[in-house]
Amino acid sequence: MSDSATNDGDGAATGGPASGPGEGTRAVRAGLPEPVKHEPTLPGPVFAAHFHLPGDPTGPYTYGRDENPTWTHLERAIGELEAPGRTDVETLVFASGMAAISSVLFSQLRAGDTAVLPDDGYQALPLVRAQLEAYGIEVRTAPTGRDAQLDVLDGAKLLWIETPSNPGLDVCDVQRLAEAAHARGALVAVDNTLATPLGQRPLELGADFSVASGTKQLTGHGDVLLGYVAGRDAEAMTAVRRWRKIVGAIPGPMEAWLAHRSIATLQLRVDRQDATALKVAEALRGRPEVTGLRYPGLPEDPSHKIASQQMRRYGSVVSFTLPSRARADRFLDALHLVEGATSFGGVRSTAERRGRWGGDAVPEGFIRLSVGAEDPDDLVADLLRALDETAG
Repeated sequence: MSDSATNDGDGAATGGPASGPGEGTRAVRAGLPEPVKHEPTLPGPVFAAHFHLPGDPTGPYTYGRDENPTWTHLERAIGELEAPGRTDVETLVFASGMAAISSVLFSQLRAGDTAVLPDDGYQALPLVRAQLEAYGIEVRTAPTGRDAQLDVLDGAKLLWIETPSNPGLDVCDVQRLAEAAHARGALVAVDNTLATPLGQRPLELGADFSVASGTKQLTGHGDVLLGYVAGRDAEAMTAVRRWRKIVGAIPGPMEAWLAHRSIATLQLRVDRQDATALKVAEALRGRPEVTGLRYPGLPEDPSHKIASQQMRRYGSVVSFTLPSRARADRFLDALHLVEGATSFGGVRSTAERRGRWGGDAVPEGFIRLSVGAEDPDDLVADLLRALDETAG
């Protein structure tokens, strides 16, 4: 936990007066340009494949695959949330979370290098592993929980951390892992998707990269695909920028504008959704058919101790297991306020039986529930009613 953080009543790290403007103020004003009379406070999206460029190619905007003014505003906004008050952090936006993840891994690793990945992380990571290995890169894996990646760090070039993990919600000690990795000469990247910059600041905890899918809670409306990388190593970020240029994994200006617009309500959404997620978890822990309940905000959760030290908020995702695939499917079908969808972090609650994809090592009855912004009492009542109606 950074020196600029204080603790709320639950023990979770949270920004206080010593860290400058409050998180709501930063979110509402992040990345806005200096005000110009008669101009909008947030400029509209700039649609441009090319820009006027007589003479030598100087200036910030030359070609639409390299830069766009709408990206610039969004990148500044995300940087102000991921690393408030710092000027040595660069942020780059991408067409999706996977584009951002790929940009770090494939720009930093070469044949003969070794990477350490979680074996319980995002479902696409096994595909990434196969591609890395096809390029002659050794990949080692270990679980997120209990800082198990420490055991396979020797000789690694890059450590990839996902905390909390998706979908299991395990949490690892980012600072401990980062210090150990740096002592061995490895770079450290943290997937910050589930936490968001208001829940966790990996760069303050020692990571070199904070990477996330902006598709999820950062934008929060289920209508934008986006990713970003924030980094504090100039040379490493130059390589990430070069990868983006080569691959062309860039966001459209409308997506970037929608994302920036949505960030203004980030604190409001996160506070509502995360508080409701705790209420949901508390309601579910009393149900006999619910096993394996995970939410880092629960005091009895295996990850609560370390989460309370490094996270400011615990996230909007709750996971649990019902006795069988059939029971889980009946439960999901009986819900009225929860949509069946595979994303998370949106203002409308979603849930799914993760085993339907076949890529996660979870029981058939395992459910990932993303808590939205509905009235907490209504959502809890809907969940408990669906459990009652599908019993037996």
